[in-house]
Amino acid sequence: MRVIVFFDLPVLTERNRKDYREFRKVLIKLGFMMMQESVYCKLVQNSTAADAVIDNIKKHRPNAGIVQLLKITEKQYSSIEYIVGNKVSDILDSDEKLVII
Repeated sequence: MRVIVFFDLPVLTERNRKDYREFRKVLIKLGFMMMQESVYCKLVQNSTAADAVIDNIKKHRPNAGIVQLLKITEKQYSSIEYIVGNKVSDILDSDEKLVII
């Protein structure tokens, strides 16, 4: 499964910018990878793990702005269509338990 976080946070004041940076750091610490600006994705083993990740994000939510979460299966994720540009990934992105490089 995948958990995708979409967010649009204000950056008008110094406090807004600090909240933005802190929220982004939380996502990275939780293992999210940036798909696009303000769109982050994390691979999880199952729905239970996805729910735990979502609960953790809710605990660290910013004070203002919009944060949306989407939980999808790998099959749904693999059907993403690229209309402009190509998929570029320097990161090994696999749900395998053992990966040999």
